[in-house]
Amino acid sequence: MPDPSTYRPPTGSIPEEPGVYRFRDPSGRVIYVGKARSLRQRLNSYFADTWSMHPRTQQMVTTAASVDWVTVRTEVEALQLEYAWIKEFDPRFNVRYRDDKSYPYLAVTLDEEYPRLQVMRGAKRKGVRYFGPYSHAWAIRETLDLLLRVFPARTCSKGVFKSASMSGRPCLLGYIGKCSAPCVGRVTQDEHRQIALDFCDFMAGRTDVMVRRLTKEMAEASEELEFEKAARLRDDLAALRRAMEKQTVVFGDGTDADVVAFADDPLEAAVQVFTVRGGRVRGQRGWVVEKTEDLTPGDLVHHFASQVYGGEHGETDIPRELLVPELPNDVEALAEWLSERRGSRVTIRVPQRGDKKTLAETVKRNADQALVQHKLRRSGDLTTRSKALDEIGDALALETPPLRIECYDVSQIQGTDVVASMVVFEDGLPRKSEYRRFAITGATDDVSAISEVLRRRFHRLKAETIAAAAQPLDPETGRPRKFAYPPQLVVVDGGAPQVNAAGLVLAELGVTDVAVCGLAKRMEEVWLPADEFPVILPRHSAGMYLLQQLRDEAHDFAIRYHRQKRSKRMISSALDDVPGLGEVRRKALLKKFGSVKRLMNASVDEIVEVPGIGRRTAESILEALNAESGSTPNGNGSVKQGA
Repeated sequence: MPDPSTYRPPTGSIPEEPGVYRFRDPSGRVIYVGKARSLRQRLNSYFADTWSMHPRTQQMVTTAASVDWVTVRTEVEALQLEYAWIKEFDPRFNVRYRDDKSYPYLAVTLDEEYPRLQVMRGAKRKGVRYFGPYSHAWAIRETLDLLLRVFPARTCSKGVFKSASMSGRPCLLGYIGKCSAPCVGRVTQDEHRQIALDFCDFMAGRTDVMVRRLTKEMAEASEELEFEKAARLRDDLAALRRAMEKQTVVFGDGTDADVVAFADDPLEAAVQVFTVRGGRVRGQRGWVVEKTEDLTPGDLVHHFASQVYGGEHGETDIPRELLVPELPNDVEALAEWLSERRGSRVTIRVPQRGDKKTLAETVKRNADQALVQHKLRRSGDLTTRSKALDEIGDALALETPPLRIECYDVSQIQGTDVVASMVVFEDGLPRKSEYRRFAITGATDDVSAISEVLRRRFHRLKAETIAAAAQPLDPETGRPRKFAYPPQLVVVDGGAPQVNAAGLVLAELGVTDVAVCGLAKRMEEVWLPADEFPVILPRHSAGMYLLQQLRDEAHDFAIRYHRQKRSKRMISSALDDVPGLGEVRRKALLKKFGSVKRLMNASVDEIVEVPGIGRRTAESILEALNAESGSTPNGNGSVKQGA
């Protein structure tokens, strides 16, 4: 095990001021970022007895090769820099609040001429009202289905809206009364906007006004003997009450708060957040994170608040109040930092009594259940992944299990549009942010293509390793040089010819610390360079399953890139002779339809939705594609394949 004392800075050289520190691995990659009120006191704790440390901390300090720091004036500045560095470097040992998805919101696009109600994910944009987040998109659609009869605002896409406007016929929702059909002029622009604003008021918690208004209108209709109208208003009231039941009032004072709770063991923590807006529970989110150190609930609150509020996927909705199980040591600095991001005061406190304490206990029970379920799901996964890496290491006679594996595959059709893919697995799991794809120009078969792509990859590795020593960030992107991170094992899709070619390339480049193997599809045999016979792994072993998963992932990634290139070439060649259709419009067509097949099956009306494409040009496009494929047009402007 590497000794952290080899890179320990002299104690007297570490300042006692607040600051932010970074641990780096031998290649210069940042693997951990932390902040401290006193840098000297905090950093000295990492160089104590290694065996007494938390397992993840022990792994981090023995993986690292250096540590550096930056001093700041206040804890708020330290928080800002810590947040910026975690987003910039994506350190592998930091607590990560990620679950590979963005949470859906119910959005009202008030920035459009005719506002639309829809499910939205991703970054928020100006001029759109958001309600949520919700755990599932179906929960939003269920709410919308109940409320559209009362607030019949548009939910259709721009294309559907435009088609209905041109044809003068509304969609099904317009016929059944769940859309006011502004597309055909049943309501004016101002009337439709008022419907959308009423919907926003209801979702924001002003429900009593709407209920009183509908009750009054129902009574008036009944007195005037308009019984059909009264019955419809009665049904509207019932729909409103059902929607209100799904958004139970938990705080009578209209509180805007996030209620956070944790359940943890020595290695992991489950986090649950209930989002309360206008006194009502609007949504729930949850994560399970790995603990890098022996973290208290207060430490978990710090990591949660500093990472989640400021995310890039709609998680910037900072509440006025954050209810937590324990206050962090830097609670004042954290509250000031959140207040700056929100633009108004944010309070962090522990609920002591009443409804807020009751809801906090409910959230805690959810966190306990989430951790139990996670451990049940992951116990087998962790054991299986460790076993698979051990089996691969033993079979290939490696000194240690290969924690980072790169797999390469080639895709082509008779030497044309040759491409290759690189997929990366770390600790037995896909690292999709580091996948790469290659356009091959100097090869016509799999063996020469494998040689070219590995030569390019490891030549770049050597160049960037040298560059990273002087400048860890890429000056063009401002991001870490991820391509400079070396694997312990390279897997190629193929048998002895492909493996021997890969081995020769690494030998030529002087790469001696990376193992190479190949997985042949025919008998699922594992080949090593220059070996006469393959290595046989049991067909149902965990190691074989992991190699197959790597191979299949690389194959799918290469196939997708190959189809994309081929589709671009086919569109380009088929449309070269269409008058007035240049490169920009061809790219717009590809972006809109994705493939030649979809473009051929599109109607003229759908093609004219692409910016810059008129009806005459759309007809010329279909004629050109029909002529090349031998198809005949349908009556609706799309095509029918010939026999």
